[in-house]
Amino acid sequence: MKKRENKTWFLKGMRHGVPIGLGYFAVAFTLGIAAKNVGLTAFQSALMSFTLHASAGEFAVLTVIASGAGYLEMAVTELVINLRYLLMSCALSQKVPEKLWYPHRFFISYFITDEIFGISSTVQGRLNPWYTYGAACVASPGWVAGTFLGALVGKVLPANVASAMGVALYGMFLAIIIPPAKKNKVIAIIVPASMAASGVLTLLSDVIRLSAGMRILLLTVVIAGIAAYIHPIEESGESADEK
Repeated sequence: MKKRENKTWFLKGMRHGVPIGLGYFAVAFTLGIAAKNVGLTAFQSALMSFTLHASAGEFAVLTVIASGAGYLEMAVTELVINLRYLLMSCALSQKVPEKLWYPHRFFISYFITDEIFGISSTVQGRLNPWYTYGAACVASPGWVAGTFLGALVGKVLPANVASAMGVALYGMFLAIIIPPAKKNKVIAIIVPASMAASGVLTLLSDVIRLSAGMRILLLTVVIAGIAAYIHPIEESGESADEK
């Protein structure tokens, strides 16, 4: 019974991961071109994407490489930009079964991206880890393959076409946030409020000197904290397999 339930969740995750994988491929193609421009081979570019799974973090790495900075600066840059994944991990840790097998926790955290976190956090009740695995088994290859091909043949595409492929990322975000916003008025209010606050901080970046990663971290903590205080979510029963 549990194997059948896990298979159902895995297939559901795969279906939801298909548009993410397609979007990742388009965005990662641009990333691969940028990696090629700073001297990385196609294999090195793909390995970077496989180990990081972080668009902003990877573009930041390429910027650091291009500037000739050292490993310490690269490590600090990645830490700041990717701090938001720590918050996402903490959020999902409250959604999985309390006695979930630790290897499951490890692999869920490895595959956390903005989009996979988005669809995983909207699952009703407890999160079955096989749902996240299903989404990741489609999304991750799309990201890695896009980076590899971008570094390999990206120069063949016109610059304006390659740049336009990055728009797919914003389409993915809209596809993730619009359905739950239609069902929940709190989310419908939080989403535009978050966008507005992010826009304000970006406009004031010359006055409030914060990196993009720190802006995301600050907004996440403040807005999520306010939403949790005003409209706390009631505990639901265990519905996912624990091992």
